[in-house]
Amino acid sequence: MPEKLTTRQFEFLHSIDTPTVCNLIEIVAPHRRGFGYTVKHLHCPFPELPPIVGYAKTVKIKAKDAIKAGDPGYMARRLEYLDYVASEPRPSISVIEDTDGEHVGYGAFWGEVQTNVHKALGVLGVVTNGSIRDIPMVAKGFQMLAGSIGPSHAFVRIEEYGTPVNVHGMAVQSGDLIHADQHGAAVVPADTVDEMMKALEDLTEREARIIEAANDPDMTLDKLKEAMRG
Repeated sequence: MPEKLTTRQFEFLHSIDTPTVCNLIEIVAPHRRGFGYTVKHLHCPFPELPPIVGYAKTVKIKAKDAIKAGDPGYMARRLEYLDYVASEPRPSISVIEDTDGEHVGYGAFWGEVQTNVHKALGVLGVVTNGSIRDIPMVAKGFQMLAGSIGPSHAFVRIEEYGTPVNVHGMAVQSGDLIHADQHGAAVVPADTVDEMMKALEDLTEREARIIEAANDPDMTLDKLKEAMRG
């Protein structure tokens, strides 16, 4: 089980958006610049919600092919999965990889019922390449980032949980620290959070200096270049 963040560290990550998280990771862990985040558009029906920060609960699903009626393994796996979701570390974020290939998103795992169930178990939201539905009825404050939006759950079922997944280019292990908002999601190296906190002031000052130069009524190209050079 990963070491849990302190309250102060959580508050810091909640105070910044996901693009800023990526910028800070680039500074304190340069080798992470090109990976560890979603690289395709994800639908976000609630862009006004604040960033969510939690530990990954990883799942793989399918929905296209029918399952046998009365399959005893279907419900057993669903109930065992709830034990996994309820386990520490928490709070958590569900990271679900839909493995239906060309039929990804054929059936939605997420809707009114599952968002309420997962919220009750400490889940803050979901990041998935699959589909979501019941948008007006989902649990209040539950964030959703999804590959598509659709009307049916089809034959959706859990294939695996607690195993590595990949959602739109973001490779995730169970227990990874995730930061997500309307822009997408990123895996945060937990051991770099203190360094990220220290780097934020310099990043903010540098960006403010460039923006100020760009908006100066007396702006010249030389002044703008000087601001960018720092």
